[in-house]
Amino acid sequence: MATGLIIKALSGFYYVLDDQTGATIECRARGKFRQQAIKPLVGDHVEYEAEHTKEGYVLGVNARHNALVRPPIANVDQAFIVMSTVIPDFSTHLVDKFILLAQYHDIQPVICVTKMDIIREQERQALLAIFAQYRQLGYEVIELGLDQPEAYQQLAPFIANEVSVLAGQSGAGKSTLLNQLNSAFELQTGEVSKSLGRGRHTTRHVELLHVCQGFVADTPGFSQLELTEFQAEDVTQAFGNFSEYSSQCKFRGCSHLNEPKCAVKAAVAAAEIPEWHYEHYVSFMEEVRQQKPRY
Repeated sequence: MATGLIIKALSGFYYVLDDQTGATIECRARGKFRQQAIKPLVGDHVEYEAEHTKEGYVLGVNARHNALVRPPIANVDQAFIVMSTVIPDFSTHLVDKFILLAQYHDIQPVICVTKMDIIREQERQALLAIFAQYRQLGYEVIELGLDQPEAYQQLAPFIANEVSVLAGQSGAGKSTLLNQLNSAFELQTGEVSKSLGRGRHTTRHVELLHVCQGFVADTPGFSQLELTEFQAEDVTQAFGNFSEYSSQCKFRGCSHLNEPKCAVKAAVAAAEIPEWHYEHYVSFMEEVRQQKPRY
């Protein structure tokens, strides 16, 4: 029996990168997985057996660190939140929602902003002020330009030895980002719809691509931002930059909404937490609380 990493799932086949040889083995899952309601995912560390590269079988799936439903992928370390400055426009609300989803799954978010070289200086300065606030909150922000391929090499140290996913707006440049890191990928990119202000999804399946001594998944479906699996306390916990203040709140389990002597609201008033960041938190809490119960 051998061990490996599932790097692609397509039409019932699982492509396993062998831990010892580095060969990719095409496998199917044994019937017991269907019986046990276990479905192997890209990112799973598995046990398998195979006589040659076309007739392997996945026999067991190791315990997962985390698992996403959309996209279906497991054991993710970090998410590159890819947002553009324009076409589509940069949105702190969307960034914060991606951060919320990432941190809920114990995934480290890294904000990547594309098209920095095609905006006017006034717009650029306004965005730089927002980036400074994100960095003050403890998040990495990487600035990228369409005609600045060397800027993409800033990503290499973050990618090494990690499993990463690309999240963000359609049309913001997720596939372009990977092509810049390795032109051999030749991933399809899509034009941005002028009427909708967003791009067409050009990625059709989940696949881990080996780049910069790590793995990056170009993942369709991560732009699905419903908070259907969340409870209100999940939102509070996932806003990790509130934690340094929440211990000072008067009430244990403070929701940071209407309670008196809330240290988080005091930090907002003192400009230690940006007001727009707190307003996004309030809107996410409201979204979760208005959801109909699921049975």
